[in-house]
Amino acid sequence: MRPRELDLSDAYLAAQNLLGWKLVHQSPQGRTAGYIVETEVYTMDDPASHAHHGETPRNTAMFQESGTIYVYFTYGLHHGVNIVTGIKGHGQGVLIRAIEPVEGIELMKMRRNTQNNKILTNGPGKLTQAMGINLELRGTDIDTGPIFIEPGIKPVEIIQTTRVGISKAQSKPWRFYIYGNPNVSKLVRL
Repeated sequence: MRPRELDLSDAYLAAQNLLGWKLVHQSPQGRTAGYIVETEVYTMDDPASHAHHGETPRNTAMFQESGTIYVYFTYGLHHGVNIVTGIKGHGQGVLIRAIEPVEGIELMKMRRNTQNNKILTNGPGKLTQAMGINLELRGTDIDTGPIFIEPGIKPVEIIQTTRVGISKAQSKPWRFYIYGNPNVSKLVRL
């Protein structure tokens, strides 16, 4: 069940509010979890967003109720996971870019085929692989599905900066991360 204090009414605010919350995946192989340490905003009026050209079979989850999980496959290699925000039909969400792993770390290491904690979950494709998040989870809900949010840590300082790893609208300051966390994918300041 979604914690009452977790506000998903707006992608921009949610990207900041999600920092520090624990992202959990209860999979058949076991529970994996980590504190969300890096996020990015995507909205319909954003040319870098999958929702920019309207609803399609691929992105229909982004147009559902807030709390819906939108998983996508990119570059033929990696999955990304977003938490949908706002009102149904609007097409906005928050990409979870990195987590600090805290539960199921051995399972994460096995899935990622690494013993290096520094590269375990410091990017959207890495964290989905480590947590076993794939297209089968697209359209599930954080209130009823196997991916959910639990209380975590309170960030001391949040950094706002431009987005990374995209080719369009790179200059939008819609990326947020917890200052000083070693699991952040790329340290950039405005």
